[in-house]
Amino acid sequence: MYLGLDLGTSGVKALLVDDDGYAVGSADATYDVSHPAPGWSEQDPGDWVRGVGAALAALRNAHPQAYGAIRALSFSGHMHGAVMVDAAGSVLRPCILWNDTRSHIEAAAMDADPVARVVSGNVVFPGFTAPKLAWVAQNEPDIFARVARVMLPKDYLLWWLTGRYATEMSDAAGTAWLDVGARAWSDDLLALGGMSRDQMPDLLEGTDVVGEVQTARADLALPPTCKVVAGGADNAVAACGVGALGDGDGFVSLGTSGVVLAGRDRYAPDADTAVHTFCHAVPGRWYQMGVVLAATDSLNWLSRITGQSAADLSAALGDTLTPPGPVRFYPYLSGERTPHNDAQVRGGFTHLDIASGPQDLTRAVMTGVSFALRDSFEALKATGANLPSALAIGGGSRSDHWTRMLATTLNIPLERPDEGAFGAALGAARIAMCGDTGADPASVMTKPPIADVIHPDAALVSAYDDAYSAFAGAYPKLKAMP
Repeated sequence: MYLGLDLGTSGVKALLVDDDGYAVGSADATYDVSHPAPGWSEQDPGDWVRGVGAALAALRNAHPQAYGAIRALSFSGHMHGAVMVDAAGSVLRPCILWNDTRSHIEAAAMDADPVARVVSGNVVFPGFTAPKLAWVAQNEPDIFARVARVMLPKDYLLWWLTGRYATEMSDAAGTAWLDVGARAWSDDLLALGGMSRDQMPDLLEGTDVVGEVQTARADLALPPTCKVVAGGADNAVAACGVGALGDGDGFVSLGTSGVVLAGRDRYAPDADTAVHTFCHAVPGRWYQMGVVLAATDSLNWLSRITGQSAADLSAALGDTLTPPGPVRFYPYLSGERTPHNDAQVRGGFTHLDIASGPQDLTRAVMTGVSFALRDSFEALKATGANLPSALAIGGGSRSDHWTRMLATTLNIPLERPDEGAFGAALGAARIAMCGDTGADPASVMTKPPIADVIHPDAALVSAYDDAYSAFAGAYPKLKAMP
């Protein structure tokens, strides 16, 4: 048996699979995010520990025999978070999360140094780890002086389980401290933020074994020889779960954030596009992605202010796709990454009318998020990435209407996996399997069964193209607003 743990922003999912990769059971646990100031987003790492413990207890109770046969486990984790610990391993402050934009000034300063993009292959975004530490140095100097180690969120759990400070390439690539082409820490990048190599965890590949579960975690009742495998960043591990390892393979994710991801067989950065070029969670591979900070989060925001559930808002649009309506929405609720790298821009509606109702707003939100994903899709194509079709994953892809709209906006077929496909949790279990057996990732990380294929509506492609052009042209006006 193999265990995949998906550490998300709002909760953790645990998936138990057999050695053929079939799901045996799953469990999850939730926790909260704190927003102590505008643009801030933090979490207590202790919540992750409690969440993992609760999910594993539920799995153990439901599947005691299978749980006792676990040979290895691994993690998927949300990226860019900064967990700072002292020399004793005590957490110094809440983790600053991926969607926290407080360090935009520090990020811009780092990005202005020519070495940053050349060595890392990426724009230094405010959400990355390095500018977060620079912000702490400037604003919380007493804490910064005590930082002995910095870990990514999932790597805090690796340390908690094994006692070893370790990370792997895909998560390290999102720190702005890694030479992404060489797959090694860069002393030049570390120096930009006043950090040193001895504050960094050991650097592994995602399929490398970190160690065995330490005796201090005996309360989890995992087998004493259970291996802990390094794992990877959430989108890289989700790609492992859906078989997107190399050129021509990829996915579009309608989750809390939105992602268009393409696997790459080689390192081909183009930082000026604001596309992320990161190491994959398997050796010798990379991936590129464009990121929309508020995808289903935009619909959840509309749900909160209308008092209607996101599912009800979506269902009210019916099954028939229509041309884009006059009401337009710009989903920059937390700023935007690709292609704008703008933590300060904010979204909004235009062309509202006294007759506008919830359906008009819902259609506008879905359309605006689809157009933002088209921005990322166009940026990916500019790097040379090729996606003639893509998998559609994430909670928003359960909406037939939204998936059809997105397929029409991108003008490519979108394949939806079976509901039994567990994405990042399955990818983590597959990584655990490769780490334990030494199997070739390409033979294990295959595409899941496809439930259906949503094709573009050919009669509406032109209308969506025209509306997208207007959407793309509106950004400079939004940026200029006070």
